Amino acid sequence: MAANKEESDPDGLFTSEELEKALCVLAGSDPENCSYSQGYVKRQAVFACNTCTPRDAEPAGICLACANKCHDGHDIFELYTKRNFRCDCGNRKFGDFQCQLNSAKDEENVRNLYNHNFSGCYCTCDRPYPDTDDQDNDEMIQCVICEDWFHSRHLGCTVVEPEELQEMVCEACMNKAPFLWTYAAHFAVPPVISVSHAEEEEVVDVDAGDGGEKNVFEPSQNEDQQPSASVEHVNLEEVTNRSSPYKRTHEQMTDSPRKATTKTVTCRLKELHLQRLERPRQGAVFWPYSWRSELCICTSCKRAYVAADVQFLMDQSDTILAYENKGLDEPFGQHPLMALTSSMDRVQQLEVIYGYNELVTSINAFLDRCVAEGKTVTVEAVHQFFEELRAKKRRRTNAGYQ
Repeated sequence: MAANKEESDPDGLFTSEELEKALCVLAGSDPENCSYSQGYVKRQAVFACNTCTPRDAEPAGICLACANKCHDGHDIFELYTKRNFRCDCGNRKFGDFQCQLNSAKDEENVRNLYNHNFSGCYCTCDRPYPDTDDQDNDEMIQCVICEDWFHSRHLGCTVVEPEELQEMVCEACMNKAPFLWTYAAHFAVPPVISVSHAEEEEVVDVDAGDGGEKNVFEPSQNEDQQPSASVEHVNLEEVTNRSSPYKRTHEQMTDSPRKATTKTVTCRLKELHLQRLERPRQGAVFWPYSWRSELCICTSCKRAYVAADVQFLMDQSDTILAYENKGLDEPFGQHPLMALTSSMDRVQQLEVIYGYNELVTSINAFLDRCVAEGKTVTVEAVHQFFEELRAKKRRRTNAGYQ
């Protein structure tokens, strides 16, 4: 969910596990066949072509296979993944350009959703990534609803450490589906937002009818428990892992339809409302990966999801984590480099990984040099760069036989 510059391995070596993580976004998509024939794919890697559809043109997205086959050599940038998207390659937005993998396409994919990401811009600041004018090495975090990417400093809240990042919903999307604020008070990462004394008193005392304080984070607490004085002092583990009379068990969540008909259907959201637990309605919200299982799926709530256009939140397989796991579990989704190394012995694997690491380092050094010297990366410069690499490889190979 977050993208930033990772620290390099002290030994200069990419392990197979690290390489697999780097490729897992592409692993869930077919690199050979255009995804158009599959309709609006639940989730797939999507790219934009600045050569065919520049910033001032209509936004368009292409699948992994078309990025590899049809737009080879073009100015391509990755959009990570998008849900319910259909490949645009070769449709009306591309003029006379034809898709080489599937020419029988509608002129427009009317259900596709586009945002400024397709023009290479991100966040509320509407800046490109990477941004050569931005000196801050700030990670970009994707909202799981609008799928835009945000600088952590523009989320309106203090962000947890990158290794602890979970699913994030930006403030605009929280307000688009305001019922999520109720769930956030119970199941999301507690906010680290400064609130005024008056606001804090209102949150803590909201359910104290006789002048006594009630700990809003523990509505079912025992009498000998001490109340919490502020929403900012609650331990994350207690909020995420505590047992509640309203928490569904695994058996309740997996009951068969026959058993479900014998039970009284109640609205989970209304039950949570009765607990009167509040949190400041500001800033982005970070959720544990299990939070979607806590959402009510009664008829009334389902209508609310559809009205807010967030019905995909009821689908556990919609998550990025589920997409990546699916791709890595299925042979057709395995990246060719991973398939290649899996058939080698340890020495051969190390040679490939070292070679890959050297190539990445050389490319990064080449691009950094161009930026430092203010040069435009031309086709001729790229050809010269790879010719230098080939010459270096030949010298190293010849030296080995002397």
